[in-house]
Formats: sequence, C-alpha cells, structure tokens
Amino acid sequence: MRAAEVSRTTTETDIRLTLNLDGSGQSDIHTGVGFLDHMLTLFARHANFDLAVVCKGDTWVDDHHSVEDIGIALGAALKEALGDKRGIFRYASLALPMDEALVLVAVDISGRGGAYTDLPFPSEKIGTFDTELVREFFVAFATNAALTLHVRELAGENSHHIAEAAFKGLGHALRAAVNIDPAQADRIPSTKGLL
Repeated sequence: MRAAEVSRTTTETDIRLTLNLDGSGQSDIHTGVGFLDHMLTLFARHANFDLAVVCKGDTWVDDHHSVEDIGIALGAALKEALGDKRGIFRYASLALPMDEALVLVAVDISGRGGAYTDLPFPSEKIGTFDTELVREFFVAFATNAALTLHVRELAGENSHHIAEAAFKGLGHALRAAVNIDPAQADRIPSTKGLL
C-alpha cells in the first residue's frame, strides 16, 4: 500500500496527517481553517486519495502558519508514499472548469520541488480566508513533495470558483500522475534511472 503518516509540531502548529494514494477519496479534515477544510476535502475526493488531517494552529494570529504547514506535511506525505516512484505515469495536466473559472494544473513528479502559479484572484478574501494563502499552500506542498507544479488561471471572476478549480485540478492531475503505468510498472519513469 502506498501510504504515509506525518506528524509535524512547531511552536505555531501541531499537525497529524495520513495519506493513502490507493484510497477511495475519503477524507476527515479538521484544520481549524474552514475554507482549507473544504478545499482539502475536494482535493482528496478528486485525487481518489484517502486523507485525514488534524491541525491545531495559531489561527488567532491568522491562517498563514496552519495553511503553509499543512502544505508542508501533505507534500512530505506524498513524497514518502511514492517511495522510489517506480511505475508511475509521472506527468499529468488538466484544464478544470468550475462555472466561469478555468484553471490549468500540470504536474511532474520530478524529484525537484517548485510551484509556479498565476492565480489573479479578484478578491483578497474568500469569507475570512486570505486568497494569497492558496499560493502559499501550493509552494509548500510542491517543495516538500519534490514535484513541479504549474497552476494557471485561464478564466475566472469568482475567487471561490478559481480556488476550487485549482484544488480539484491538483487532485485530478495527481491522480493521473501517481497511477501505475502497466507497461512500465517495474521502471523508474526517467532516463536517469532516479527521480
């Protein structure tokens, strides 16, 4: 089973996270940040991953530490669960529509972490959630998962729809990228022989 359990404790957050890449899209998310709970639930369902997250963070300061540290923990869990990445498809991309919003998400499970985003949100907040934290989450996640991630808004007028398209798109792209390629099941998907 391709799964991982990560615990991360700092002076700002205390996180317990479990991830199963070969799950059924079940989730149990309690981050203390309502909008992030919603996004991670969507992500897990569309990735078909089983994901459980509990975070106790200093949300009286703001949501930044919790959002970033959950991104770090989820990235670390994905990297651990993938092991040597033998047999995975590695690459995937999707342009995901959410009503008027259209977001392109592309991933390369490359062994090199980097997030490249272009998400010009029309509002600074979605409810009480700072929209700039979407990028912070993606950067923390991609860096710690050691994958290359591009997220680009192609159209959008509603900040909630844009964010939702980005998280659903990430789920779908990762689902495709981590799937096992039957024709290459015993091979590392790189001419270098290592990812």
